[in-house]
Parts: sequence; structure tokens; C-alpha cells
Amino acid sequence: MTRAISLALVIGGVLLLYFGGQSMHSFGNDVSRFFTGSPTDKTIALLVGGAVALIAGLIGLAASARR
Repeated sequence: MTRAISLALVIGGVLLLYFGGQSMHSFGNDVSRFFTGSPTDKTIALLVGGAVALIAGLIGLAASARR
């Protein structure tokens, strides 16, 4: 059961990071827009949530592998 939850967290984290990255790239195509435009709260929440879920899933997988 722990392994399934950890795997779901890893997959969910990767998806959130993917959608956060897509939202970051949607500001514009040129590099100057990346530095001048600030990301929205939604983009930041997607990236942070994805990173947290991914790390939690990896920790859970590592803990279940030790048993």
C-alpha cells in the first residue's frame, strides 16, 4: 500500500512539474520575457507542489525498499 501511494506521489509530482513548466513557457518565446515577466501564483504553486510531491514519493519509495 505504501509503495502504491509513493508511486502515485511521484507520478503526480512529475505531472505538476510538467504543467508548471508549460505555464512558465507560455509567458512568451523570447528570453527577455522570461526575465521581465513574473510567474503567476498558479505557476509557482504548480512547481512547488510538484517538487514536494516528487520528493515525498521518492522518500516513500526509498523507505519501502529498505524493508
